[in-house]
Amino acid sequence: MLKQQLLQKGQHKLSPQQIKLMKLVQLSTLDFEQKVQQELEENPALEEEDCLDLDLEEESSDFNEIDIVENQDQASDLSSEIDEYLSDDEIDDFQINNQNYSIKKCIPIISGISFQEYLKNQLHTFRLNKKDLLIADFILGYIDDDGYIRRKISSISDDIFLMLGISVSTEKIEKLLVNYIQKLDPIGVGSRNLKECLLIQLDQKKMNQEIFLARKIIQYNFEFFIKKHYPKLQKKLGITKKNLRKAIDQIKKLNPKPGEIYSDNAKNLDHIIPDFNIHIKDEKLELSLNQRNIPELKVSSLYLDMLKSYKINIKKNEKTIIFLKQKIDSARWFVDAIKQRQNTLMLTMNAIMDYQKEYFLTGDPAKIKPMILKNISQKIGVGISTVSRVANSKYVNTPYGTFLIKSFFSEKMINQEGEEISSIEIKKILGESIAKENKKKPLTDEKLSKILRKQGYLIARRTIAKYRDQMHIPVARMRKNL
Repeated sequence: MLKQQLLQKGQHKLSPQQIKLMKLVQLSTLDFEQKVQQELEENPALEEEDCLDLDLEEESSDFNEIDIVENQDQASDLSSEIDEYLSDDEIDDFQINNQNYSIKKCIPIISGISFQEYLKNQLHTFRLNKKDLLIADFILGYIDDDGYIRRKISSISDDIFLMLGISVSTEKIEKLLVNYIQKLDPIGVGSRNLKECLLIQLDQKKMNQEIFLARKIIQYNFEFFIKKHYPKLQKKLGITKKNLRKAIDQIKKLNPKPGEIYSDNAKNLDHIIPDFNIHIKDEKLELSLNQRNIPELKVSSLYLDMLKSYKINIKKNEKTIIFLKQKIDSARWFVDAIKQRQNTLMLTMNAIMDYQKEYFLTGDPAKIKPMILKNISQKIGVGISTVSRVANSKYVNTPYGTFLIKSFFSEKMINQEGEEISSIEIKKILGESIAKENKKKPLTDEKLSKILRKQGYLIARRTIAKYRDQMHIPVARMRKNL
C-alpha cells in the first residue's frame, strides 16, 4: 500500500567560496604561485602590496555602503559543480591504502628536451613527403609516457580526418607506424602492447640460438611466459631448463617501457619545491611555510576611488558599478583566501609535526607513530578532507630530506608486547624479508606471516597480502626465478 509522508533531513552544501578555498589549499607551492600570477593578470582590482601603501579601510566603507543586487547567477544550483569538484579530489584512506611503506628522499633528475620533441627530431630525418610527415607527426602525439600507442588504428584514422581534414586508410597508418615510428629510438617505442614491444627489441638483436628461442617464447607462448608457467614452457618447447633460463635472461634484458626514462625526466622538469620547512634549533622544532615568490596582495586603491566616484550617480553608471564591485569583491576575497590558506596549512602541519615529534627530532623511521587522517582532524578541529588535501599534495623539507606529507600516515598495529607500532615499520621488515628470500623458492604470504610472528608482529596472512599489494610486490609465483 502506497503512503505519503514528510521527511526532514539536514543537508550541507559547500558555497562557491568554500570550494575555491579548498582548491587553493590543495595547490602546491609552484601551482599556487601560478594561481596568484593568474589572478593578478585577470583581475585589475588586485595588485601587489607596496611598502608605501596607506590603510584603505576607510575607503572600503564606501564600497560596502553601495546597495546593488548581485548577479543572480550565484544563486543557481551548484550541486553539479560540487559533485565534479569532490570527484576530482577523493579522500585517500590511509588506514587501508598507504603505498608509501618507507620514507624516501626525492632526488630531482636533470632534464633535456621532451620525449615528443626527441621523437619528432628523429622522425624528420626520414625522407617522407609533406602529407605523410604531417600524419606521422600526428601519430606521435598518441605515444604515452611508457612509449606505447594505446589508441586503435581505426580511431586514429577518424581523428586525423576530424582534426586535419585528411582521409587516410588504416593500412597507411599501419605502414607509417611500422616502417618509421617503430624504427625510432628508444627501440620499442610506438608499440601497441607489451608483446609487440618485446618482439621489436628482439628483432634488433643479432640472431643466435638464445634470441631465436626468446622470440619463439614471446611470439607463440606469451601467456605462459608472463604467468611464469616455466614447466609448461619447457615441456611445450621441448628444451632443457638451462636453455630456457638463457632465453628468459635475454628477455629480461629488454625494456618493457621504452619511454619511461624520458617521461621520468619530463615529470621532473622542476625540482620538488617543499611547501614547508622544518628546522631543529636548540633541540626544538621550528616550522615555516615556503612563501617563495608569492607577493603580498591588496585591493587596488585606483579601483576603490573609481567606485567611489561612480556611486554619485548609481542609476546612470549601474553596469560600470556592478563590474567594479565584482572585481573588487573578487580581489578582497582572494586576499582573505590567501591568509586562510596559510593559516590552514600551518595549523595542519603543526599538528602533524607535533604528532611525529620524535621522528622529526631524530630522523629514525622506527620513531614514526601510527597516524591516520582522523587523528589530525580531531586534534585541530578541521574536516578530514582538509587534512587529506594537505597530506596528498604537499612536501616538507626536513634535516633528513624532502618528503611527501602523506608518507607519514600509517595504520596502527599491536605487537606481542602490546605496544602500538606503525604499519610503516611492518612494511619495512616485510620488504627486507622478501629482498633476502631465495628467488628460486620465494616466500609465500603464509611463510612471511610466520617470519613476522617470530619477530613479535602478530600479522595475519591476509594482512601480509594487503601490505604486499600496497608495496607493489607480486605474489610468490610471480617472484620466482629459474
